[in-house]
Amino acid sequence: MTDTFGHRPPAPAIYQIYPRSFQDTTGSGVGDLAGITQRLDYVAGLGVDAIWLSPIYVSPMVDGGYDIIDHSAIDPRFGTLDDFDALVAKAHDLGLAVYMDQVLNHTSDQCPWFQDAIAGDAAKADWYLWRDPKPDGSPPNNWLSQFGLPGWHWNHKRRQYYYAQFTASQPSLNLRNPDVQATIARQMQGWRDRGVDGFRFDVVTSFLWDESLKDNPPATPEVQDKVSGENFNPYTYQDHTYDMLPGDGAAYAQNLRKWTGDDAYLFGENTSGNQSVALAMAFSEPGRLNATYITDMPEGRGSPATFADLIARGADFQRLPGWLSSHDQPRHGAGDASDAVLALQMAFLPGPWIIYQGEELGLPQPDLSQHEVTDPLDLRYWPDGPGREGARVPVPWNADDEWFGFTDDCPWLPMRWDRDALRRAWADGGMVDFYRRIIALRRDLNWAEAEITDVTLEGDVFDMTITTGDAVRYRGIFTHGAAGPADRPRSDALISAEGVAPDAAGWSGGVWRLS
Repeated sequence: MTDTFGHRPPAPAIYQIYPRSFQDTTGSGVGDLAGITQRLDYVAGLGVDAIWLSPIYVSPMVDGGYDIIDHSAIDPRFGTLDDFDALVAKAHDLGLAVYMDQVLNHTSDQCPWFQDAIAGDAAKADWYLWRDPKPDGSPPNNWLSQFGLPGWHWNHKRRQYYYAQFTASQPSLNLRNPDVQATIARQMQGWRDRGVDGFRFDVVTSFLWDESLKDNPPATPEVQDKVSGENFNPYTYQDHTYDMLPGDGAAYAQNLRKWTGDDAYLFGENTSGNQSVALAMAFSEPGRLNATYITDMPEGRGSPATFADLIARGADFQRLPGWLSSHDQPRHGAGDASDAVLALQMAFLPGPWIIYQGEELGLPQPDLSQHEVTDPLDLRYWPDGPGREGARVPVPWNADDEWFGFTDDCPWLPMRWDRDALRRAWADGGMVDFYRRIIALRRDLNWAEAEITDVTLEGDVFDMTITTGDAVRYRGIFTHGAAGPADRPRSDALISAEGVAPDAAGWSGGVWRLS
């Protein structure tokens, strides 16, 4: 598969950028498009294949930019369309594909479509889910939002409830409506015309609801443990049979493919923890998405037990991206694990790999005080739960500047990075060099497209052999706090994670060429 800037691999290494927190060029304390363009040489130098941009669209930022007023325009705080075009041009010059977020589940309540519905426009009302109250004035059913609040919200002007799967300011779109579909198709084609190479679909498993609007049944203890979110969130108390992913949900991905073209790289976020692997496989069948990622890996922090479970449930890792951190998940560095071992393990795992900005520095999850946090989910359950905003603390670029080279003024979230740890990460042989090496091995030795031919996942040991297309076998052994297997190869490892960063007790990792 080729395009204007060269070969796009079927299992790319994707570098996720959360634009607010990447690089500020205006002194606003908020990252912008020009800042991303300024740092693209660094990103390309890591050896990744693509960048994924979290939303840069017009938004009131109630939910971190995922509440969108206009999907076809750039929010002025990030720059202009000319800035975006310059970013795409430079990315392509550097051999990087550009993937954009698409947040199709909902809009902002400030979107003109929703405001028209409130004003009485019947056609626009059908772009969302509006329903009359029950005779006693209560909501139409028991559906909850994924943040644990009631999913139905009263609007006194319409004297109806509207449904929102997240915050009240994010009314859910009716994605079965033909006019909504046509509008979405035009919007995405507009970005394709500007050179965008693919899209990441936010909460792709939450697009559709059962039109019967039946009550969700209670979750069994087994289902509750798998439903996305902490168990203290009442959302996990329901088995989400009717409010998300009815039978035609996975097939809806065929529309996304039709609207974007066969050569677009498409991947989605699966927020349904229950049957996560089966759903990811369904969404990535031929003619649908290239891949769908699930939350099992970050929630299990890359443990051997997590991967044993995924393999037992039929995971095809060519369609199930590897990842450990994101703008929504806490950074996996917590001092009790080896960032280098986990990085090598993820590089060695066949299939797409999503690397979150700053992960290559071994950044830990920052601690924020309550008055510093703006995220609605973090504040709802403060101080419990891992929280989302810690992972959004801006990226440091040098260890000497007051604001770490991110901005000339106070950043939108406080930056209290360990300056000595950063110097070690940037030094020769540090984490950044290590990421460059393992990304290059992944590409040059064809690990990304290899087949898993043998795997042992017992206790704290992840032992996997892969075979590449040219019939070369490699064995990776990753120990998470225990001794490795007795038959560890006696030859020197092709690459080892030891000594790259401060070692966690009992952690080690290496890859050997077997033939």
